[in-house]
Amino acid sequence: MPARTPEEVPRLFAAAFGAHDVEAALMLYEPGATLIAQPGHAVTGTEAIREALGGLLALESEFVIEVKKAFQVGDVALLFSDWTLSAATPDGQHIEMGGRTADVVRRQPDGSWLLVIDDPFGADHGFAQDAA
Repeated sequence: MPARTPEEVPRLFAAAFGAHDVEAALMLYEPGATLIAQPGHAVTGTEAIREALGGLLALESEFVIEVKKAFQVGDVALLFSDWTLSAATPDGQHIEMGGRTADVVRRQPDGSWLLVIDDPFGADHGFAQDAA
């Protein structure tokens, strides 16, 4: 199901994450999109994003995301969302992570919205001030 509003993109990503469905997650990215897989480490393009997300989406986990702010100008929107991840690795280690995204999405010719830049840690690196 395509995102019909900018705010739907993170919700659909969370659904794909919960279903461990890498292909559904990839359908939310433009072909030339960039994902900041780790702070300071960007990957660009479908195959690189597939590789970066593959291991993470395979984990037994609970992923929650909530859109906090959305700024839209024409066919582009900037989203800030809070997220948490609680997961167990294959070797039994427990992982707790969280952050505030800074994501750019763009309206496509069919009216759907896709990620252009996905930075799950974007607002937590001192580049944006928390105005909440």
